[in-house]
Amino acid sequence: MSNKSNYLFIFVVDSSYLNARTLFRNQQSNPMADFITELQHEFTLPFTNPVLIFTILLFVVLVAPILLKRFNVPSIIGLILAGVIIGPFGLNWIDNTHGGVEIFSTIGLLYIMFIVGLELDLGEFVHHRNKSLTFGLYTFIIPMLIGYPVCYYFLGYDVNASFLTASMFSTHTLVAYPIVSRLGIARNQAVAITVGGTILTDTAVLIILALVLSNSDGGLDIGFLLKLVISLIIFSLIIFIVTPRIAKWFFQKAESEKYSNFIFVLFVVFSAGFLVELGGIEPIIGAFAAGLALNKLIPHSSALMNRIEFFGNALFIPIFLVSVGMLVDISVVLNGPRTLIVALTLTIVALAGKWFAALATQKTFRYSVTQRTLIFGLSSSHAAATLAIILVGYRAGILDEYILNGTIILILLTCIVASVFTQRSAREIAISEENAPLSPSSMGHFAEEKILVPIANPTNIGYHVHLALLLKDKKSVNPISLLGVVPNNKEAEKNIVNFRKKLQEFVSTAKAAEVNVDIITTIDHNSADGITRIARETMTDLVILGWPGKAGILDKLLGEKIEQIIKYVDKNLWVCHVEQRLISHKRIVVISPPQAEKEEGFAMWVSKVSKLSSELSIPVYHLGHPDTQEIISGLKKTGNFIFQPFEDWDNPLSCGDQIRKDDLIILISAHSGYISHIPVLESLPGRLESRFPHFSRIVVYPKQPPTEQLLGNDDYIFIP
Repeated sequence: MSNKSNYLFIFVVDSSYLNARTLFRNQQSNPMADFITELQHEFTLPFTNPVLIFTILLFVVLVAPILLKRFNVPSIIGLILAGVIIGPFGLNWIDNTHGGVEIFSTIGLLYIMFIVGLELDLGEFVHHRNKSLTFGLYTFIIPMLIGYPVCYYFLGYDVNASFLTASMFSTHTLVAYPIVSRLGIARNQAVAITVGGTILTDTAVLIILALVLSNSDGGLDIGFLLKLVISLIIFSLIIFIVTPRIAKWFFQKAESEKYSNFIFVLFVVFSAGFLVELGGIEPIIGAFAAGLALNKLIPHSSALMNRIEFFGNALFIPIFLVSVGMLVDISVVLNGPRTLIVALTLTIVALAGKWFAALATQKTFRYSVTQRTLIFGLSSSHAAATLAIILVGYRAGILDEYILNGTIILILLTCIVASVFTQRSAREIAISEENAPLSPSSMGHFAEEKILVPIANPTNIGYHVHLALLLKDKKSVNPISLLGVVPNNKEAEKNIVNFRKKLQEFVSTAKAAEVNVDIITTIDHNSADGITRIARETMTDLVILGWPGKAGILDKLLGEKIEQIIKYVDKNLWVCHVEQRLISHKRIVVISPPQAEKEEGFAMWVSKVSKLSSELSIPVYHLGHPDTQEIISGLKKTGNFIFQPFEDWDNPLSCGDQIRKDDLIILISAHSGYISHIPVLESLPGRLESRFPHFSRIVVYPKQPPTEQLLGNDDYIFIP
C-alpha cells in the first residue's frame, strides 16, 4: 500500500474514532442535569410520589391538631382545614383522586362507622330503641319538610332535584364521634339514640336515592326494589347470624394470635362493606353492621379493642378528615352570587333541620339542654352520605353544579359547627359525670382503685386476669397486681424468679390493652396469711380468687383452706370459676340475699356487675328481694338490669330453673354475723357447683368492717 493510501486509511480510521467518541460524549448524560430534571419531576404539583404524599399526610395529621389546639380549635376542624390548604383547590400539593389518599379515606370512613357499631352499648340501645326510632323519625322528617319547599320554591329546582336535595339534609355523618369517644361519654344515652337514629335515617335516605334515580329514568323499577330487599335480607343473615359464629370460633382457636385477630376484624369490616355495596347500599351501612355483629365478641377494655381504636384514631380517621377538606373549593364563591346563595341556603337549612330535630327529641324525652346540644352536634355534620347522594345525583343529571359546589361548602361549615358544639357539650357532660356527688352508683369508681389477683399456678391462670381487666375502672391510676405467695424454704428465691417469668405473658397482654399490671411476689409460711397481709399493705379494694378445686377433702386454695382467706380478708372478695371465655356468655344471673343493699360493699359489686355487663354487652338478670331491686333500679348506669323478684331462701336453688346455658352465675354472699348473712349462704356455693358444674360462677363476699368488729364469725366455713 502506498504512503498516500496509508494516510487515507489513517484519516478514515481517526475520523471514525473521533465521530464515535463525539457520539458517545453526546449520549453520555450529565449527572447534575439529570438530578435537576428528576427533582423537577418529583416536585411538580400535585405530587405523585407515594412516599412523599404519605409523608405530607403524616405531617399534617401530626402538626395540624397541635397548632390549632393553642386556639382551642377541635382537632377535627384542624384536619379538615389542613385538607383545604393542601388539596387541589389550595396549594395543590395532593390530588384527592390519588389512589392512596382515596383508599385511606375510604378506610377511615368505614372505620368510623365500624367503631360506632363496636362501641355502641347494645343493652342501652335495645333499652332505648324506641327513643332511637323517635329521633330517627325526627331527624329524617323535619329536615325533609324544611328542605323540600326551600329547594322547590326558593331555589327553583324541579321535583326530583328538590326531593333528592331535601333528603340530603336528613343525612349526617358522625364526624364528631371521636370527640365523645375520647372524652369517655360514648355510652351516654344521648349518644346511643343519636347513633341509632343515624343508621336509620342514613339507610332510609340511601334507599330514597335509589328510588329517585329510578324515577328519573322514567319510572320506578320493581326489579331493582326486589333486588334491594333480597340483598338486604341475605346480607343481614350473613352478618348477624353467620359472621358472629365464625368470629367466635376464630377467636377461640386463635386466642394467642393477636395480629391474626386484628386482621380478621379488618377482613370482616371490608367484606361487610363490599357485600352491602353489591346490593346497591353504601358500604358505611355494612361497616356499621359489622361493628354490631362483633360488638359482643370484643370487650371494650380488651387489647384487641385497643388496637382497633389505635389504628383508626392514629391514621385512618385523620386521613379521612383531611380528604374531606380536600374536596372543598373555596373559589366557587367567586363564580357569581348564585353559588353563594345556594351554599348559604343549603347550610342554613341543613343546620336548622337538625337543630329542630334535636329540640323535638329533647322536649319528647325531657333531656337536658346539654344533651340536646350534644345530639345536635353529633347529627349536624354532613360528609360521606351527603357527598355520595349529591355526586350520584350530579352525575345522573338531576342536580347542577351550583348544588354540587354548595354542598362542598356545606360539608366544611357543618363539620366545623358539629365539632364546636360536640366538643363543648361533651366536655360539659364529662365534667358533670366526673364531679357528680358520691352515690351508691358511683362509689365503686375510685381513682385509687386497687385490684389484687392471687395466682396459685401461673400455668393455670385461667381467665382471672381477663376478668380483672374488664372490671378495672379505667380512671384508676393503680395497676392490677398479680400476687404469688411462695413457701419460705430453701427454694424460695428460685420459685420467685420462676413465678415472675411465667407471668410476663399476661403482663404483655394487659399492656396491649393499656392497663398497667405489676407482679408482687412474697415469701410466707402460710399462703392465706400472705394474701391477707398483701391485701392490707396495698390497700386493695377488690381481690379475685380462683374457685377451689375438688380433692375429695375440704377444698383448698394455694395450699391453705379457703375459709381462712374469706374470714380474714376484709375486702371485696370474688371467688371465681370461669368455665369458658367471658365473651361467650349470653347473660349474667345475679342472686342476692335480702338486705344485700345494706352491706358496705353493695355499691362495689353493683358497679362491677354493671361494668362487666357493659363490657360484654350482655344483660343482667337479677334474682333478689324487691327492696334491693328498687335501690339498684334507682342508680345510674344500670340500664342493663332485668329484675325478677325472688324470696324463697328456704329453697334457694328453686331459682335454678331460670338459669340457662351460657349464663354467668354470680352469687352475692355475706360474711357470717353481718347484716345480710343467712345460714343457707354457707353451703350455697358448694350446692351451686354440684347443680351447675359446667357453668361459670362467681361468689361475691362484699367488703366488711375489720374482723374484730364482726359478731360470731369464728365458725365461718366454705362448704362445698
